[in-house]
Amino acid sequence: MFDAYGTLYDIQSVAAVTEEAFPGYGEIITQIWRIKQLEYTWLRSLMRRYEDFSVITRESMAYTLKVLGLKNDADVFERIMEKYLHLDLYPDAAATLAAMQGRKLAISFQRLARHAGRAGAPQRARARRHHQRRCEKNLQAQPGRLRADRIHAWRGARDVLFVSSNPWDACGAKAFGLKVAWIERVKPEAMALACVKNDVIPPLTMFKALRTQMDELGLEPDYRIRALAELPGLVAT
Repeated sequence: MFDAYGTLYDIQSVAAVTEEAFPGYGEIITQIWRIKQLEYTWLRSLMRRYEDFSVITRESMAYTLKVLGLKNDADVFERIMEKYLHLDLYPDAAATLAAMQGRKLAISFQRLARHAGRAGAPQRARARRHHQRRCEKNLQAQPGRLRADRIHAWRGARDVLFVSSNPWDACGAKAFGLKVAWIERVKPEAMALACVKNDVIPPLTMFKALRTQMDELGLEPDYRIRALAELPGLVAT
């Protein structure tokens, strides 16, 4: 079971479009946008005010442009939104999925299914996350809350290996009882080196410090790998 954003799809690949639209602001737009997008999913889940993830993505982008004092031009806005629906795969994603075609593959976000085939990601997955009170459906839900009836081989949570590079998703899935493989794309030593005190820390470095390191929640993944390309070898053992 693959997480989509940040695991199969590179969310930073939207930066070229944001930079073209707002020269000099491309990177900081993508970082504030992603931080608020995640924050809104968690806030809405806690408030029980569900909105589709596509709505939250638009709301967080509108917030980002407002806070940066940038003009919210409708045509430019829609062009950026369109790119978010067609993010680039990580370079090793397609080959990894192809190497695992003998296994049942799934994506944990149903709305992406219609785009997944176009990019080479697994289409057989139609699983969704659910809030415990069934008021949530997707990324606003408790991470790891999955629809078992969409996975043909389901016999229990430990029969599913959840794969994500997002620490919060890895922790949530582990808390739910799934086996978890966490993709540690940024090693702690590299992160510490990048955060050596400078006059200005770049937005991308700040984002990585906040969102790429394993959270201190008393939950550890079953496996730590450095890239998707290591996954076929892991599941073969």
